[in-house]
Amino acid sequence: MNNCELCVPDQEHDFFTGRCVLVNGPVIVGAGPSGLAVGAGLKQQGVPFVIIERANCIASLWQNRTYDRLNLHLPKQFCELPYIPFPRNFPNYPSKHQFVDYLESYAAHFGIAPRFGETVGSARYDGACGLWRVRTRAAAGVVVGSCESETTEYICRWVVVASGENAEKVVPEFEGLREEFAGGVVHACDYKSGEGFGGKHVLVVGCGNSGMEVSLDLCHHRAVPTMVVRSSVHVLPREIFGKSTFQLGVSMMKWMPIWVVDKVLLGASRLILGNIEKYGLKRPKMGPLQLKNTNGKTPVLDIGTLSKIKSGEIKVVPHGIKKFLHGGVEFVNGEILEIDYVILATGYCSNVPSWLKESEFFTSDGFPRNPFPNGWKGKDGLYAVGFTRRGISGASLDAIRVSQDIGKIWNRETKQKNRSVGVVCHKRCN
Repeated sequence: MNNCELCVPDQEHDFFTGRCVLVNGPVIVGAGPSGLAVGAGLKQQGVPFVIIERANCIASLWQNRTYDRLNLHLPKQFCELPYIPFPRNFPNYPSKHQFVDYLESYAAHFGIAPRFGETVGSARYDGACGLWRVRTRAAAGVVVGSCESETTEYICRWVVVASGENAEKVVPEFEGLREEFAGGVVHACDYKSGEGFGGKHVLVVGCGNSGMEVSLDLCHHRAVPTMVVRSSVHVLPREIFGKSTFQLGVSMMKWMPIWVVDKVLLGASRLILGNIEKYGLKRPKMGPLQLKNTNGKTPVLDIGTLSKIKSGEIKVVPHGIKKFLHGGVEFVNGEILEIDYVILATGYCSNVPSWLKESEFFTSDGFPRNPFPNGWKGKDGLYAVGFTRRGISGASLDAIRVSQDIGKIWNRETKQKNRSVGVVCHKRCN
């Protein structure tokens, strides 16, 4: 097969008039750490591939949608991609800028060149020809290849979903927030620093790692933050007696059941942090590691926010929001608080269901149905990387599995030693 016209037409889309690209290897959706790790593994296997990325850079979440003070929450050895470690001179908890530099060097080392500015609109398996059809639309001003078309259809044997757990921001609806509240509203992904917030009363909605660190950053810039903590949360010290809490947990799980490890970590946390519940931070009944494994909810690793809460510089409101007023907010307990700004640290979600046209491998929430470590491979050449709820280390393990699996098939079925990505441009692609 040397061009996409040999495929039987897709009955739902008979008259696609855009540009067609025949990819001899897989199409990888997403150029974050997961997509780069898969690309590196495929390079090692000698398999050609195409990476499609809607942004104009790799790791766009890290480059464009994180606050300036962000550092990796885990030691660098748990955040490395396969095959290349962090530079030795990097600190134990690299900054976001250092992490991006590492990813840029990683991509350059393996010669990974994503196709930027293309958003996947749909990916569906065409059973008639046994291939995937991945349709994209180029951003304004982006020229894709030599064909004058905004839309492209990639025809490929394999699709690797690497768009990640945090593809889209979650913006909850609150009564009065849009139509009544006169202050500023921003999601945490658009927050860069507390500069410009000095002296302002800021309501931070959400108490995960982002909400805690944004509140701390606001304090450092002399703002007056109030944090809404509606649900229970585990807060752990980032280090216990000089050792990474995460590293200690991983080491202990080699010898102890996870519930025992949780009890040890919680005991040490109480010794170091004290009783956090008296400050409005209620702990979940399930232990932090068990909760992470079952629900994907990450514990907060404290880097100084708790001391600001204890001193009263950060106020905690353990009540839900009833509605927003012109110059403030009313909580469900009737308390009214005057505020100038709202920062929504309300998290992110997967966007896979919006474009992947299948329902067996992924759930409606955009995660593989089978939990880690069995959620990396579907059927008909569909794979997933970066949905383990175990951070970069989990994504790296899946990336190795995926690249080796595709490489095994590729090397078994391909007789020619040198295969490249074939690009064929047509006015009409059926």
